Amino acid sequence: MAETVNTADETGWPSPPPLSGFPIMDQRWEDAVFLHWRIPESAAGLHMPAGVRPDTFDGSAWVGLIGFRMRQAGLGSGPGIPYFGSFNEVNVRLYSRGPDGVRGVVFRSLDADRLAVVIAARAAGVPYVWSRIGYRGAGTDQGARGYTVRRFGQDAAHSTFDVKPLRSEVADDPLSIHLTARFGMHSAFRGKSFYVPNTHRPWPLYRAKAGLISDSLVSAAGLGVSGPPESVLYSPGVHTQFGRPRLLSAAAAGPVQRTTSGS
Repeated sequence: MAETVNTADETGWPSPPPLSGFPIMDQRWEDAVFLHWRIPESAAGLHMPAGVRPDTFDGSAWVGLIGFRMRQAGLGSGPGIPYFGSFNEVNVRLYSRGPDGVRGVVFRSLDADRLAVVIAARAAGVPYVWSRIGYRGAGTDQGARGYTVRRFGQDAAHSTFDVKPLRSEVADDPLSIHLTARFGMHSAFRGKSFYVPNTHRPWPLYRAKAGLISDSLVSAAGLGVSGPPESVLYSPGVHTQFGRPRLLSAAAAGPVQRTTSGS
């Protein structure tokens, strides 16, 4: 299947693709913090599902450490599930292209503080980890936003990070769009590769100033970074819906092209 060509609005954000059929899940992501580092394409390639390749920008692959507050997650397009549908999540992710050319993300880990959610997701092959996660947010728009993750176990991985949103600086450059305009995930389950689509309007996305960053989640995911993140972003949130997973075919039409600019 060839990649769907999406038109871009005046900011360069690609039009979100419509879901095929009814949504299987509805949720809202709030107070999203995005930290990103460059990594070699070869390092990202070690963690791609079969038939999926790293999606590069400016000659590099990228790894993201992203924290957000999940709110009102529910099945289909119905109301959120009480209690279980709202929790904090921090994930480590890479950027991918399938054999059909469609862009996505590959999750190396997803920490959540709802055990039932973790158990259900792991049964479906999604690498969730049960952790203690705290959200730190000030009462004003200009205040810091951040997350603290503590996995269970004395020597388990952990993370603490926060940013100060710069609400006057809209992030609509090609790199920011490349890293956040992602409408699905690539994953492997029982030896097969799948793509799970989602759709949402453009993020209200702002540049941010990094504060405290003390992290071992990225290294625990088998990826090495050093120094401060090159991209630091914040979004107050967006509503999203997920569609049905589809099996990837290694014989899908069209070669995967390397990207040297934005989406």
